[in-house]
Amino acid sequence: MDYYFNKSLKGNFEEVIVKVTEELEKEGFGVLTEINVTETLKKKLDVDFRNYRILGACNAPYAYKALKTEDKIGAMLPCNVIVQEKEAGEIEVAVVNPIASMQAVEDDALGKVAKEIKVKLQKVISNL
Repeated sequence: MDYYFNKSLKGNFEEVIVKVTEELEKEGFGVLTEINVTETLKKKLDVDFRNYRILGACNAPYAYKALKTEDKIGAMLPCNVIVQEKEAGEIEVAVVNPIASMQAVEDDALGKVAKEIKVKLQKVISNL
């Protein structure tokens, strides 16, 4: 089982970030965090790195269900979405497969939540 779903797009990096955010919102996700890996690596290591961002996406109703089921599941939240510019104008979007990330937790109710989130995240990727 792959631990992520992905899709490559042609376009402008910042415009793809906007499009990803919009598609996440359509599926009930908000972006809670945004880590600009490019800026961080420049600041901390003085290295130049391609455009690379990690968006921490959360669907509050599902997060609530998961937290009620397993209080330590917060260690695996939010769902990370990576947007990276592989080459000029070629952007890859990858999102974690929640079933793969939650395999370590043996709980049928949590597995059901993971399956529902998987469908939503796959829809985000397919709609890009």
